[in-house]
Amino acid sequence: MFDPANLTFDANGLVPAIAQDAETGEVLMLAWMNADSISRTLDTGHVTYWSRSRQAFWAKGETSGNRQHLIEMRIDCDRDCLLMLVRQDGPACHTGRRTCFYTAVRDGAEVELMTPMEDQPSA
Repeated sequence: MFDPANLTFDANGLVPAIAQDAETGEVLMLAWMNADSISRTLDTGHVTYWSRSRQAFWAKGETSGNRQHLIEMRIDCDRDCLLMLVRQDGPACHTGRRTCFYTAVRDGAEVELMTPMEDQPSA
């Protein structure tokens, strides 16, 4: 049986969690989780992170409706990073874009790869 206590957390009791679209493989965002947010995620099937700035649970999409439905949680080889395979409702990024990784560095310059999604509330 899985026990979050068997993960390797940082000094603040957190582990990075990468959200990836389970169908397309697109990387959506990086956030942080503690043992309790991992348990909440597994219990509810909706991804819940730990907000470092607010020091509170952050149930993704709770206010915007842009939920992340957990398909599968994977643990890396060092047990210090999680991969959350999700079905994303609407944009994952608070800017209204599908992914938080919408800026590339090409030939030394930053290039915006996508604009906010139309008719979608910001995450």
